[in-house]
This record gives sequence, structure tokens and C-alpha cells, in this order.
Amino acid sequence: MEEYLSILKKSNLFSGVQPEEISAMLKCLSARIKHYKKDEFIIRSGDYIRSVGMVLTGTALIIQEDFWGKRTIISEAMSGALFAETYACIPSIPIEMSVISDSECDVLFMDINRIMNVCTSACTFHTRLLQNFLSSIARRNLILTKKMQHMSKKTIREKLLSYLSAESLKNNSSTFDIPFNRQQLADYLSIDRSALSNEMSKLQDEGILTYKKNRFTLKEDLREG
Repeated sequence: MEEYLSILKKSNLFSGVQPEEISAMLKCLSARIKHYKKDEFIIRSGDYIRSVGMVLTGTALIIQEDFWGKRTIISEAMSGALFAETYACIPSIPIEMSVISDSECDVLFMDINRIMNVCTSACTFHTRLLQNFLSSIARRNLILTKKMQHMSKKTIREKLLSYLSAESLKNNSSTFDIPFNRQQLADYLSIDRSALSNEMSKLQDEGILTYKKNRFTLKEDLREG
């Protein structure tokens, strides 16, 4: 665990907690680390879970798949990010999404009961932990709300520009990198990859944006399409 302390200290869950307190806290939380190869399922839809996950290294994708296997990306989870918090809090309900590694990654699992209930040693840092945990759930809800805003748009162009605008504002720059490759972006926006690529080419030809791989630059001259 010691080699991950710098990552844990930067995470939202352990914000305001000293490194020596984190080490003690992990014992209280029955924490364990598991390594995953790229494209390996971390959690499968239908599982009953009682642990909260945190990505330590690498990146994971939170996805949903329909009956025919069509995949929709809900969000990405990078180093320090929690996932499956809501379902861990209601372990009687099977999880309705999957979490898959987008690269080799190490994941920390923590017992939800140990998070929600003060341990027998009455850790002084437990109140801070609970505050951070609730903040993480609220942040997740905001992410899902933003995605709903993108998805509510009627056309592929509107969905794409809504997403790219939000990423630009988040990065406070007209030039920015997105965390998805082309197929993942199509899955995230629930649109056909070919149609997405076609729309991107049109927007670039019209001078509205430029892109190379996952780097985009938005132009101020936004004309109605």
C-alpha cells in the first residue's frame, strides 16, 4: 500500500487526511488491491457488490451493454476516482453497469460497511472520510447530469459540440485532450462511429474546430449547421 500513498492523498476520498492517517484508515476499511489487464472486467453487470472501488493506476470505463451487446460508455474513471459507490450503498440491488479496464490498472477496494460505520477505535478521521465520500457521490451525479445534457440534444452535431464545449470549459482552454478514442466517444454519445467521424470532418471543413486523434481545438466562429 505504501507505494500508492501519494495517489491516495491526491484523491477526493482522502482529501485533508495525512499520509500516516491514510495508512491506518486503510486497515480499518479492510482495503485490498487487485491488478487488471487491459479490457478485463472489474465489475460485471448483475453483480452484487459490497465494496467501493478506486482506480489507483491506469484508467477504467463505466459502461452499459444492451441485450445485443451494444456498448454505451457512461463515464471514465482515472487515477484517484471512485466507482460503484451508489450500488455498494444498496448491496441488495444488482449493479446495472459494468466496469472494464481501459488499460492495465490497479484498483483499491474498500468495504462499504467500514466506510459508513465508525470503527471500534473511533478514528478521528472518519468524519472527514464520510464527508469526502458524500462529496464523491454528489460529484458523480453531476457527471451524469452533464451527460444527460449532451444526450438531450437532437442531432449528432449538437451532441458532439455540447460535449466538446463542456470539455473546453472544464480545461479552461479552447485546445484540450479528451479521454476517449473515436469509438469510445461514439459509445459515450450513443451514436454511430461513422456518422460521428463524418460530422467531425464537416465541422473541421467549416472551420468550427480542428482535431488530431483525441486533441481538439474549438474556434470562436460557430455557425448553425
